[in-house]
Amino acid sequence: MESREFDVGTFAGGCFWCMVKPFDEQPGIIKVVSGYTGGHKENPSYEEVCSETTGHYEAVQITFDQKQFPYEKLLEIYWQQIDPTDPGGQFYDRGESYQTAIFYHNEEQKKIAEESKRRLQESGRFQKPIVTKILPATPFYEAEEYHQHFYRKNPARYHSYSKGSGRVDFIKRHWGEEIEK
Repeated sequence: MESREFDVGTFAGGCFWCMVKPFDEQPGIIKVVSGYTGGHKENPSYEEVCSETTGHYEAVQITFDQKQFPYEKLLEIYWQQIDPTDPGGQFYDRGESYQTAIFYHNEEQKKIAEESKRRLQESGRFQKPIVTKILPATPFYEAEEYHQHFYRKNPARYHSYSKGSGRVDFIKRHWGEEIEK
């Protein structure tokens, strides 16, 4: 059996509960893990990250097969899940841990992410500037088990949260039928 090398992409898009489902179970996506990155404390807990004292973002780390699901496609889906113009968090969730960021794992990802951000800014889709940061990847710590694939474990709560936070309406308003299902 052929051994394959997979790539990793890391994205902060506000509450990580809402960042798993759009990527999960797509052809070429090996796994999607909720966690914390970008901070200074080793292995932080959810409570520590929420306290805004660790410098971490809530994020997802996606293991993917570049041949089946290119990094550019990850970025397309990512942009369609967030408000890239909000520097203070995402939707209902405010604070540093809920800000948006693309964490690149190599210079190629950095180049592709910067180009993708430039194209989105120039598209005119958003009236305000795109403020999503593009940062070098730092250690990624898996979130507690109850956060993993939350949309599957707690579908009613997930739906209520994603709708109630304003995320669903924002995505429909800015992307309409273009959005990945």
